[in-house]
Amino acid sequence: MRWPTVLVAPTRRIGILLALAVVLYPLPAAAGDLAFVTNQSSSDVSIIDLETRSERGRFVVPGQPAGVVAASGMVWVVAPEAKAVRRFSVDGSLEAEVFLDGGPTGIALDPARDRIFVSDWFNARVWVLDAATLAPIDELATGAAPAGLEVSPDGRWFAAAVRDADEVALFDAVSLNQHATLPTGIRPYGLGFDPQGRLWVGNVGSNDVTVIDPAQAKVITTLPVGERPYGIAFAQGRAFVTNQYADTVSVLDLGSLAPVATLDVGEYPEGIDVAAGGTQVVVAGWFSNTLTVIDAQSLETLAEIPTGDGPRAFGRFVMEE
Repeated sequence: MRWPTVLVAPTRRIGILLALAVVLYPLPAAAGDLAFVTNQSSSDVSIIDLETRSERGRFVVPGQPAGVVAASGMVWVVAPEAKAVRRFSVDGSLEAEVFLDGGPTGIALDPARDRIFVSDWFNARVWVLDAATLAPIDELATGAAPAGLEVSPDGRWFAAAVRDADEVALFDAVSLNQHATLPTGIRPYGLGFDPQGRLWVGNVGSNDVTVIDPAQAKVITTLPVGERPYGIAFAQGRAFVTNQYADTVSVLDLGSLAPVATLDVGEYPEGIDVAAGGTQVVVAGWFSNTLTVIDAQSLETLAEIPTGDGPRAFGRFVMEE
């Protein structure tokens, strides 16, 4: 097997671009939660201060970045056009990068074992990388076109939404052995584990979400949402689902699984995450170039924050204080 190339230091060209970005966008010390929003069209990442509700900086990421995960003072970004996965510090300094022979798309962090999972859209697999060096550790076989990835909060399960197979692949996160393959709706893309441990999968082709019991390896139910559901997050006993074509977020009660509300947000919402200790939900609007901040209890819009061009923020992009 030919392993991908790993660079622990940036190339000269990328290093110059990043240095210029830091000069142009100085970054004061962080005071609260930060959102790291991948801007696909402008090939950079916006650093959004969620306390002041403003863009505090921006750093260059060549290759139209989309997938992202931020935690523990580090930011991992997938740039599909460059076939690259990169690890940055919070100030945008490039710490490591790897070029992958395939179609890197989604990304998830396994903090308990210092691993990164990256889906390969073109080759029906998921790469397992060392979180620090990005050196390859393993590969996991899936069905066609794996997209969104997630590790359960208790570290027990790893899940991949397999879009073109209309299924989700479940793995034991410790052993990396496959636990189950379960049917979903049409074209599953984003997914997430709720506080009760259930897996929710957004199906962009059937306008619904599939709710799964991972331990029992069974589908619990399927719930209708808006048109083309994409990302999922959980706060205040509720599930929040972005609906790309409807420019809305569907809100569902985690206890009854009943719909609560439908919220208007920026145009073509995609990435979604929680902030402020689970009291706020933040949503990236790909076409409106905004990050919408929502009160998770009252469901009121608190702010619309400008970003770079084409924000995707596909992953867990909020780094809590």
